[in-house]
Amino acid sequence: MPFEVLVALRFLREGRIQTLLILSGIGVGVGVIVFLSALIGGLQDSLIERTLGTQAHVVVRAPEDVVRPVSESSPGLAVAPRLERPAQRLRSIVGWAQTLDLVRSLPGVRAAAPTVAGAAFALRGLANRSVALRGVEPASFRNIIDMAPRLTAGEFRVDATNAVLGVELASDLGVSVGDKFRLETPAGRSDVFLVAGIFDVGNKDLNERWVFVSLRSAQTLLDLSGGISTIELKVEKIFDAERAAGEIAARTGLQADSWMKLNRQLLVGLRSQSASSWMIQFFVVVAVALGIASVLVVSVVQKSREIGILKAMGTRTIQVVRIFLVQGAVLGLAGSILGSGIGAALSYFFASLATNPDGSPTFPVNLSPVLFLGAAAVATLTGLLAAVAPAERAASLDPADVIRYG
Repeated sequence: MPFEVLVALRFLREGRIQTLLILSGIGVGVGVIVFLSALIGGLQDSLIERTLGTQAHVVVRAPEDVVRPVSESSPGLAVAPRLERPAQRLRSIVGWAQTLDLVRSLPGVRAAAPTVAGAAFALRGLANRSVALRGVEPASFRNIIDMAPRLTAGEFRVDATNAVLGVELASDLGVSVGDKFRLETPAGRSDVFLVAGIFDVGNKDLNERWVFVSLRSAQTLLDLSGGISTIELKVEKIFDAERAAGEIAARTGLQADSWMKLNRQLLVGLRSQSASSWMIQFFVVVAVALGIASVLVVSVVQKSREIGILKAMGTRTIQVVRIFLVQGAVLGLAGSILGSGIGAALSYFFASLATNPDGSPTFPVNLSPVLFLGAAAVATLTGLLAAVAPAERAASLDPADVIRYG
């Protein structure tokens, strides 16, 4: 064992009470960091899953029709032109197959699916409901939004004769799996479908409006023969969605909207949570560092005579510095291990306090190996940095003075 480590451990053993107190302080500090990080991370993951679990990260569509100037002239009068915004119509993406291949090849894009989206009416008997018609390819759309776990009845089967709709809409129409209903568009096109499945995405508005049919059926109903209205994407890292949307818009000339643009309030909330977590962790780290530094400073005062004897016996100044740096690192590492256990126990206990009707925790926690490794690294680094000042003070001691005057 290296000389510096041996002496550092002996100093720590001799001051057992001080060592235990500082280890407890570090353990509590690291436990708070782990607990807060796990709790806020779990809440963010749950919020993102509930919000983005039913929508694409990026939606690509044809650009809107441009505003055109309209001038009203009268004889002998100068009239300024006014801008008239044209009515937006459902349009297909030109060359969508090539665009889809391009989008799928971009770095960071996990999946992309062609879709057709438009307005329609769902009718059965006297019931008539306005719905959002969505034409999809099940194989590719599954990688964007996996509807299978959200089904309450039937299966996610969309083809020429089958459709899938939300539980609220099914209740309004009075249909169940195997029943028929009619879809009709404002243009007068209509078709009859069988209910193949009923889903519940946890959002009443979506459950009342979404109707899934096959891509070809939606193309026929919405008069987009062979075309698509949108390309929906999922990216590897959700906070890279805006960058991906900008790159797609620049390379294709199409309109690309990310979830970050469409859900600004959610983004503000997530960033506020993260900022609060980092602020709390910063002050906890400062408190831990001050605790370590104060204990080691007291240790320098208590061990002044021993340090003087060591230096008089030929111990180099750099070795004295290393002794106290090792003490700081050992305290930080040992405290991080203790704190990780405390943080994990607090997290599991807090998560078990309340559960949702489906059995999932009301306050989910996200305990990952990266979190524990990060906490250990922060605590160890904090211990090292906190030991710098005491180490410099120990190194500056004059051996003759401390041996003579203690």
